[in-house]
Amino acid sequence: MAAYGLYTHIASNKTRSMLLLAGLFVLIYVVVFAAALVLEVWSNSHGTLPYYLNRAWRDLLWAMPLATIAAIGWVVISYFGHQKMIDIITGSASVTRQEQPRLYNLLENLCISRGIPMPKLKIMPDDALNAFATGLNPRQYSVTVTTGLLRNLDDNEIEAVLGHELTHIRNGDVQLMVVAGIIAGVVGLFAELMFRSFSNGGYRFSSGRSSSQSSSSSGDSKGGGGAVFAIIIAVVLLIVAWLLSQVIKMALSRSREFMADAGAVELTKNPDAMISALRKIENRGELPGATSAVMEMCVDNPRSGFADLFATHPSVDARVAALIKYAGGHDPGPLALPGETTGDETQAQPEGEAVHPGPWTDAGQDGSTTGAPTQGPWGKHA
Repeated sequence: MAAYGLYTHIASNKTRSMLLLAGLFVLIYVVVFAAALVLEVWSNSHGTLPYYLNRAWRDLLWAMPLATIAAIGWVVISYFGHQKMIDIITGSASVTRQEQPRLYNLLENLCISRGIPMPKLKIMPDDALNAFATGLNPRQYSVTVTTGLLRNLDDNEIEAVLGHELTHIRNGDVQLMVVAGIIAGVVGLFAELMFRSFSNGGYRFSSGRSSSQSSSSSGDSKGGGGAVFAIIIAVVLLIVAWLLSQVIKMALSRSREFMADAGAVELTKNPDAMISALRKIENRGELPGATSAVMEMCVDNPRSGFADLFATHPSVDARVAALIKYAGGHDPGPLALPGETTGDETQAQPEGEAVHPGPWTDAGQDGSTTGAPTQGPWGKHA
């Protein structure tokens, strides 16, 4: 399970980042070709399928330089501005040692212990329990934690979460996730625009013209059929491009989370802290305003998709089991946050059995009690 400092893993992530960038251009060309098919049918609904394919190929060759420039421009904008975009989406803001001494010192101590450059530290105002790292180079690296996580985790647990995110940075996972998000975002945007333009008039226009001319000649009928097949091919290409963009995101192997958990244990020497942090974060990490690309970078992503097919993170149970097996940790089971109650604490009293008020139980004037727990001098009592 030892993952921190695995140079082969780091090199693999860098190679995959380059392949993902190449995949960006290929998928954009596929979307442009699908758009060319739709436009050709829109302009002339009486051609044959070979006619539309040849015309769309010619249009692709003509548009390829423009599409390439647009893709490069998007990559450049994302390279320099992705952190700003994420900050706007999540409402995160940088903090200093004076503003967050507890959090800053925990992160700085981890960095000093392994000679890691100190990333920027950001706080996201949200009650959810989560954290994520971003950046494409050492000048951009940052670690963001939510106010909910700061409020509900103790120092050891927060240190484990910070170690998890530092491992993502060190292993090159952050760069890979950002690049994959860029690709999926641009392909998804173009595919959605095409679907919207298609549904708002393209097909109705072409099919209307085809139907109005259907009785003119048998050649026109064949042409209408060619137009329909061309539209079907365009739709299939758009769907395939979108699916491939999701597959590219799945190149972010779930094993990276196991490695980051192991890296946190190596940094902190405290597997129990990582386990208890995961148990507290479990089912409490949803960031309502965050995009899927942001959620994929978080410690835990509760958005799993259809039958977990598109889940970007292994389950908390699987991660805890790995830490127990390989790091010797202990699982406390699901943990309640301060102010929450577990199922055991809220079980109904058996019928007919009296509830006797204790020194920390609220009792009515008639001596009756609901058995509700109150705060005593040593904490909450049931």
